[in-house]
Amino acid sequence: MGLLTALEGGYGDAADALRIDGYAMSRERLLTAATAVADRIAGAPALAVLARPTAETVTAVVGGLLAGVPVVPLPPDSGPTEREHILRDSGAALLAVRPGDELPAGGVGAGIEVLPVELTARAERSQGSGGAGGAYPEPAPERTAFVLYTSGTTGAPKGALIPRSAVAADLDALAEAWQWTAEDTLVHGLPLFHVHGLVLGVLGALRTGSKLVHTGRPTPGAYAAARGSLYFGVPTVWGRVAADESAARALGGARLLVSGSAPLPVPVFERLAALTGQAPIERYGMTETLITVSTRADGERRPGSVGLPLEGVRTRLVGEDGSPVPHDGETVGELQLAGPTLFAGYLNRPDASAEAWTEDGWFRTGDVAVIDPDGFHRIVGRASVDLIKSGGYRIGAGEVEAALRDHPAVADAAVVGAPDEDLGQAVVAFVIADGAVTGDRLISFVAERLSVHKRPRRVVLVEELPRNAMGKVLKKQLLERL
Repeated sequence: MGLLTALEGGYGDAADALRIDGYAMSRERLLTAATAVADRIAGAPALAVLARPTAETVTAVVGGLLAGVPVVPLPPDSGPTEREHILRDSGAALLAVRPGDELPAGGVGAGIEVLPVELTARAERSQGSGGAGGAYPEPAPERTAFVLYTSGTTGAPKGALIPRSAVAADLDALAEAWQWTAEDTLVHGLPLFHVHGLVLGVLGALRTGSKLVHTGRPTPGAYAAARGSLYFGVPTVWGRVAADESAARALGGARLLVSGSAPLPVPVFERLAALTGQAPIERYGMTETLITVSTRADGERRPGSVGLPLEGVRTRLVGEDGSPVPHDGETVGELQLAGPTLFAGYLNRPDASAEAWTEDGWFRTGDVAVIDPDGFHRIVGRASVDLIKSGGYRIGAGEVEAALRDHPAVADAAVVGAPDEDLGQAVVAFVIADGAVTGDRLISFVAERLSVHKRPRRVVLVEELPRNAMGKVLKKQLLERL
């Protein structure tokens, strides 16, 4: 069985099996167009995809997977510095785009061939028997499916190498936990350059055989109109749905509402449950691990909890001294993971890869959690204050600080995540700068260089930053000021 099981037949194939921002296509049509992409990229070191929420993005990603070429999703709002780093670091020779789309400001750099994706293209090779793609044998499970770039607490984004076997194991475990089948219609409007929107939200449908409706933008009205059975969203999306009573009530016919990427506020959980007639499910994961812990479709849905480890996943809590932490629902420890869904390491970063695992082979998540006596997990924060979760995105404070310091008027900067009812956390920058520059100008400056969602929502101009004896900025004091 291949990775994209639903493309191998046996699930039926409606003309609207996939609907991406209003564009409908059958799985057969997707397979034909994706095989044409595979014909053009076979043997390439990597395929970057300008990951806008379009059918062309889905086609390009599937084409890369058919050909066994690692896929590198490129955020469409990435600034030139971030984009250049991802393309150079990944080794991508091609950038797949929708024909007629404007390329990102600043271009894509030398040595990158732009590949327009035609939805009506025909494959050059035969699509005879042999699985999805026909002409292409299923790549080995250990082959890299994706290089997903994730922001750390310092420096440029790192490319996490995601094996095909990890994707398959994760989707199968989620299908079991959520009772996800070909009878479902999955609805979401999440970005297609993250695990949540792309791996779960596209490949999940192409493995389980469910229909897919991507709404383009995750608005309450679009979610309500889709009439799905299974919905994905981040807390920001669910907060907006809960605030729109008519949209929320329209989701009453759904089988499952899934929230992830950040903790779902309890008031949003309770309002969704009241308006839709069912409590949402929460799950936990990272780029490096995919989804590892989740509430079950047929289990208890406990506010503030992400539930139990998925099949094959093991978890443990350790204290700062490395000793085991009891599962008493109160004692906090660093969450560490082991299992088949984990990444294979960071591209070109053996130092970071080595630091990511303990000596006995457990992945260090950097998140702190508590585990109840019955095994339910609650994520309570970061071991560091430097990884910000805003609107479902994970944002490295160090990357934003570095962009601010590039401004000629800025002497220094410190970035924190301030509590925000809508976003979960809002990016706030404390900046020492020449009085001639304004906060709004600095926000625009960052947005021009990094992904727009990484820009500060607020800039506080200060004369100095609080530091300890070693010169480290005391970010907890900055948060207290807010």
